Amino acid sequence: MKFSYKKLWKLLIDKGINKKTLCEMSGVSATSIAKLGNDGNVNTEILLKICTALKCDVGDIMEIVSDDEEK
Repeated sequence: MKFSYKKLWKLLIDKGINKKTLCEMSGVSATSIAKLGNDGNVNTEILLKICTALKCDVGDIMEIVSDDEEK
């Protein structure tokens, strides 16, 4: 099982927000956004900052998927 942030990228597209703007809105570093792009592990504080900036719930930006489902 692993985390997938595909929902975050879809939400950004729907809202017309790019990654740089997300960094500015949330105060999250570009490095952390890059980790999310690779479905990497990030601190829950990062997720909270993103959710606060986008006015959404954590379930709106991430989900847990099985390794088989991701392939």
